[in-house]
Amino acid sequence: MRVWIDQDLCTGDGLCVDRSPDVFTLLEDGIAYVVERGVALNDPGGSRSLAFVEKREELAVIEAAEICPGECIFIEMAENKDSPTASAVR
Repeated sequence: MRVWIDQDLCTGDGLCVDRSPDVFTLLEDGIAYVVERGVALNDPGGSRSLAFVEKREELAVIEAAEICPGECIFIEMAENKDSPTASAVR
């Protein structure tokens, strides 16, 4: 699973950080960003803002996307042998 945030839609509520602080963070601009290996991926709209999610964090990331008031969290599910294409949540 991979995840990214559309910062133009983010309302800065921080609910994603509450759900999964290892995957999301709020920066000084008050907007949420994804985190990968402890580093905030601060490239709004760029491909370098797409973070891989550890298996143990997947459920929390999905929950964060579902409760996000800005609907700005986008998830790409990894391909598997049963599904020839990746699907996106949101």
